[in-house]
Amino acid sequence: MRDYQKLEVWKKAHLMVLFVYSDILPLFPSSEKYDLHSQVKRAAYSVPLNIVEGAGRNSAMDFAKFLDMALGSCHEIEYACLLAKDLRYLNEEKYKEVNNKTNEVKAMLIGLLKRLRNN
Repeated sequence: MRDYQKLEVWKKAHLMVLFVYSDILPLFPSSEKYDLHSQVKRAAYSVPLNIVEGAGRNSAMDFAKFLDMALGSCHEIEYACLLAKDLRYLNEEKYKEVNNKTNEVKAMLIGLLKRLRNN
């Protein structure tokens, strides 16, 4: 078992979720509350939740499975925010900010997955 709070990728993922909640979701129209808004919200908090759950597992293989799910959720956020931009819910600046944060977390997840799988 690992202490997830010591993992840099968890810290970045947590900050990404806070950004999504404070700077992205309020920009969505109320008509999207149960649709795209909800999907982005669930995908965002799924990333650190999967890191936390995987860190609580005993084997590196189990941890890697949860990191893979976190990575999938990052891809989901990436596309959902692109859609939100194209629907004009997000301006270019906010889209770039959330995309940069998501890509940073994705890169860290990929790096950690490579290290786990090489050991």
